[in-house]
Amino acid sequence: MFSFFAHQKISALSLIFLACVGAVGLGLSLLVWTVYLVWLCCCRKDIDEETKRPNTCCVTWAAVITGLVICSAVGVGFYGNSETNDGVYQLTYSLYKANHTLGGINNLVTGSLGNVEAGVKQHLERLEEIFSLRPDYLQALRFMQLMVNNVIRELVALPEINKTNIDLGAIADQTAFVEYYRWLTYLLLLILDLVICLAMCLGMAKQSQCVLITIMVFVVLSLILSWASLGAGTATAVGTSDFCVSPDKFIVNQTKDFLSADVAHYYLFCSPNLPNPFQQSLTICQRSLTTMQIQIQGLLQFSVPIFPSAEKDLLGIQRLLNSTEFSLHQLTAWLDCRGLHKDYVDALIGVCYDGVEGLLYLSLFSLLAACALSAMLCAIFRVWTLMGSREKEYDDIDEEDPFNPQARRMSYNPRRSNTHSFCSYTSSLSSQANLHPPQQSASNAVPPPEYMNQSMLFGGSPRYENVPLIGRGSPPPSYSPSMRTTYLSMTDAQIRHFGTDFQV
Repeated sequence: MFSFFAHQKISALSLIFLACVGAVGLGLSLLVWTVYLVWLCCCRKDIDEETKRPNTCCVTWAAVITGLVICSAVGVGFYGNSETNDGVYQLTYSLYKANHTLGGINNLVTGSLGNVEAGVKQHLERLEEIFSLRPDYLQALRFMQLMVNNVIRELVALPEINKTNIDLGAIADQTAFVEYYRWLTYLLLLILDLVICLAMCLGMAKQSQCVLITIMVFVVLSLILSWASLGAGTATAVGTSDFCVSPDKFIVNQTKDFLSADVAHYYLFCSPNLPNPFQQSLTICQRSLTTMQIQIQGLLQFSVPIFPSAEKDLLGIQRLLNSTEFSLHQLTAWLDCRGLHKDYVDALIGVCYDGVEGLLYLSLFSLLAACALSAMLCAIFRVWTLMGSREKEYDDIDEEDPFNPQARRMSYNPRRSNTHSFCSYTSSLSSQANLHPPQQSASNAVPPPEYMNQSMLFGGSPRYENVPLIGRGSPPPSYSPSMRTTYLSMTDAQIRHFGTDFQV
């Protein structure tokens, strides 16, 4: 007995320890987040200095991988949730059937006892008054009274199973109630994980800080629920597996106060080698009822012509005996082990196969989802830092910088620019009659400058970098050999017109 209670205590402690696995996992996740945030804060400056534009490829792939892992985990979770629900449904259905069987047995026993104790005894008492002058008839009535007592004694001692103080219907109702909310909780958690994946894709695509903050809140909530479900699911799966190792021993120990060991083994194993513990009582009841039927037939045949008033009571006893005998046949069928044993086996299959399998899949889902959500939160933190560094980079741009492409586009205006470009040089040559460029032979023809070709590619507008900075006080850019040759071939008149801006 001490070893049994010690084993129960150890099992309870082990289940409590397994239930704390979720808290340990959540603590490890918080530790990983802290280390990652410290690393981001310490290495952010170095990363910003080394990379002018941060590389988001790793973050994108990390987000994609975590999203795929979460989607896979959700698929596993849906399967496990369905399997667990099927197992619990099979358990509750078997409990309802077993409770119906036990209720039928109790009703049959109660009805048979009522017929024999109340109905038959009352008729026998009135028949004793009628047959008071006939000792032979009184002897037959006393013999029938003895048979009635035998039937009552055997029916009271017969089904010990009807003395069970366990309401299987109430247990089935409570189990179904808990299972409904468990199924609904896991379903909402699975939907939440899917919504988080979709929202993460949307937030990374739109680069929205509000969306990322909302995702962080729901990721933390889902992570806490995932670790909690992992602890609860693991403890429940281990406890159920411990029960499934030896369920017969557990049930015998739980019912030993109101059910004998031979009756319990008869229903738990239902082996042909095991004797029926109710067979002897049922046989005695059947023989007693048959003997009483014979006595009633004889009295109807011989006593009714002499005592006509006894016919009503004799027929009443006959009806009650027929009804009791029919109930006894039904009771024999209901007390057979095959019905309750089948319900017991179905309940075990539902709990120990579908139920445990579903709980293991749910534990796997919780573990995968928790790990993937932790990685997703780290990726969201990294996306946040990249968005902050990109905004800082945009804020550091000087709009007045002449080498800023945006500033150059804003400052360049052909109508308002006073810069003497090389294109304006060619146009001025065509407008002034006294200025003519030197004629060159076809063999010494200089190819068009490189910037002219580029200006043609850009819709006729010359690129600012290839235009000579004339009269702006800026150092001239490096020119190509063809441009240098063109500049050196200018005449003195052209130099006087444009000044010394083209001299190299």
